[in-house]
Amino acid sequence: MLISKKWLSQYMEISDLSIEEIAERITNAGLEVEGIEKGAQATNLVIGHVESCVDHPDSDHLHVCQVNVGSDTRQIVCGAPNVAAGQKVIVALPGAVLPGGEIKQSVIRGQESNGMICSLLELGVDAKSLNDQQKAGIEVLGDDATVGDPHVLEYLGLDDEILDVSLTPNRSDCMAAFAMAKETGAILDRKVTLPAYEGASKCGAPTQLKVASMSEKCPLYSGKIIREVTIKESPKWMKELLMASNIKSINNVVDISNLVMLETGQPLHFFDLDRLEKEEIVVRDDLTCKYTALDEVEYEIVPGDLMITVNGKPVAIGGVMGGENSKIVDETKGILIEAALFDHVSVRNTARRLNLNTDASIRYQKGIEPNAPYAAMDRAVQLLIEYADAKGIEETVYSAKWEVEPQAFDVDIDRINQLLGTKFSDAAMMDVLTRLDFAPTQNGRKIHVVIPTYRQDITMEADIAEEIIRIIGFDDLPSTMPVMPATVGALTKRQQLRRQLRELFTNQGYYEAETYTLIGEKELADAILPLDSHVTLASPMSEERKIVRTSILPSLLESAAYNLARSIKDVPLFEISSVYSEEIMQERLALVLCGSLQKSRWQKVETPADFYTVKGLVETMLATLGYSEGRVVFKENTMDTRHFHPYQSAEVYIGKTLFGIFGRIHPNMAKRYDMKDAVIGEFNMEVLLDSHPEKVKFTPISKYPSVSRDLAFVVDQTLPVANIIKSIRKCGKLGKENIIQEVEVFDVYEGEHVEAGKKSIALTITFQSADKTLTDQDINTIHEKVLDALRKDVNAELRA
Repeated sequence: MLISKKWLSQYMEISDLSIEEIAERITNAGLEVEGIEKGAQATNLVIGHVESCVDHPDSDHLHVCQVNVGSDTRQIVCGAPNVAAGQKVIVALPGAVLPGGEIKQSVIRGQESNGMICSLLELGVDAKSLNDQQKAGIEVLGDDATVGDPHVLEYLGLDDEILDVSLTPNRSDCMAAFAMAKETGAILDRKVTLPAYEGASKCGAPTQLKVASMSEKCPLYSGKIIREVTIKESPKWMKELLMASNIKSINNVVDISNLVMLETGQPLHFFDLDRLEKEEIVVRDDLTCKYTALDEVEYEIVPGDLMITVNGKPVAIGGVMGGENSKIVDETKGILIEAALFDHVSVRNTARRLNLNTDASIRYQKGIEPNAPYAAMDRAVQLLIEYADAKGIEETVYSAKWEVEPQAFDVDIDRINQLLGTKFSDAAMMDVLTRLDFAPTQNGRKIHVVIPTYRQDITMEADIAEEIIRIIGFDDLPSTMPVMPATVGALTKRQQLRRQLRELFTNQGYYEAETYTLIGEKELADAILPLDSHVTLASPMSEERKIVRTSILPSLLESAAYNLARSIKDVPLFEISSVYSEEIMQERLALVLCGSLQKSRWQKVETPADFYTVKGLVETMLATLGYSEGRVVFKENTMDTRHFHPYQSAEVYIGKTLFGIFGRIHPNMAKRYDMKDAVIGEFNMEVLLDSHPEKVKFTPISKYPSVSRDLAFVVDQTLPVANIIKSIRKCGKLGKENIIQEVEVFDVYEGEHVEAGKKSIALTITFQSADKTLTDQDINTIHEKVLDALRKDVNAELRA
């Protein structure tokens, strides 16, 4: 929101305050002033008169001008195409400092130049508020300009200071200058006097105009015909206020519509009455057509876009922009005024799709005061009568009855002090509420407030407490220690799990990633272990960020692909984050490994990105957390073979509960994410949080020697090796101790000397006791148990 000191000065006395003081007070009250801008920035200016202007002898575009600056006549070389003798102009004398630099006496192509004839752009005026002619050449001043007057900025109305106020989402009311003036007056404790315009539009003769809304997105549409207006230049004060808001002055009628929008916050649109086929307006949202707007660009209109139509044809895009076929021109004689309420979501969707963010659409998107159309119509009629000679005024027509009554409720004085931790007096509270126009009346320990309709953010007692403290000032809050129960500082089970996993994976060489929670349709389709439903944002910023993700891996794969595309060959990433459905939230862990996890070229050691590397990490993770081998089950992946390689992936269970899926990425999915290969996995951390791991106990290293024996068995080709290992491990009991410490597969063979349909599995069994040195008899006893168990459990034959 841009509002200038001159504009505020129209409503209250602030001449004793600097713009910096005003900015500080407004910021302290909760409306942050992001910057203070000058209407223009220049020194050593003077109004000059061009006595003569001739072409430069050595240039095809420069002019040599003799300019009377009051004290003398100076020669100035000027390159503006519109400079001419007889003009009154802005002259920057040598030594003047402009936004572009300092002006010095110089010689330009052999001709002496003692200053510069300036355009408004060169004084630092924002180009948005200038017309094409002003941007293309110097500024030609009016006949009332006094030659030699050094107060050029004052004459131009550019001696203003402009506040750039950042509004919080709940204070869209302050996009109206009238509301911002009331807010500033309350903050500064100054009496605010706004223009008297209420009821100005209630005049008018009977009319044939008809208005109607065929869309629920337009609950109110009001129209008013004025048969005669005079198109002319706007008064100086109006142009200055528009310029301070970076709005270009067009003519008095268009400028009035813009000014009223700035004052009341309600966008208006004026139609050229003679260019409308019928005096009948219908609001629709079912059109499919192409439409040329005021910016002379043709837009594609689709169902859902609010359109203002006459005789079935569009004349404006509702809440966004008017049309080329009904705009005000110099020949306009009569106008139709529109003041309407449009659904903010519909306007936002249309503006975003058309990439057409106008001053009107921005205000509709942020929210309009419910009764603003009436105030805007009154103010527009008042200004049109005064500055556009409006005649032939007809009565206002409405599409529906619409009126929002102010909210009224009681607040408790003691409760407010309790909420704030203060001891404000009754009088102090009544003073603040009066300054805010809340019409307070006190009854005992209660205050009855009536909230103006433009303050839609005030709905309950806590809001009143906030208003009181921000106006009085947060600096007046006493310093007190908060009252809260004493608790023992400790991490929750969820926090402990996150920290353990982060430490584990970073120690193994992984990098933690943080990716976007919002995704698009592509990532939703590639969800791993997807939830039953998903959440779609009602007003997404883009199509790529409109869905709350149900899986982490697609986002992590995009990060991996981004790094691979930039010649980073080894990409080990993990992420711990939450996924959401309409009903539940789950915390998950996702892994992506491309290239190598660990590598030493000098030592020729490498941990490659393959199925077994990630399987080992998963086993290490679960063992570290207290899940023994007996509780962890790896099964062939049959659940998801669209995203995972069907023969190099596995499902992980803790007991009978699915924990996650991991393995090599499916080639088709790898291609979609622009990568050659990767090992990926996603795991549901809620399973770990809901289960009860065993306590991880310290076991000292045995001081007795270990013994290893190699065995080779012939088994069915389809038999999982895990079944063999399980069968071996259950045979390790020697007394009360299990002496089988490790079973490691070191060879799998199929082919010559092995029967068809069979395979040879070679493995090493390591025996060790913590209490004694094992004898051959101890080992042979266990060895025979192993052979018997394998023959019985998996039909294994010892290979000769």
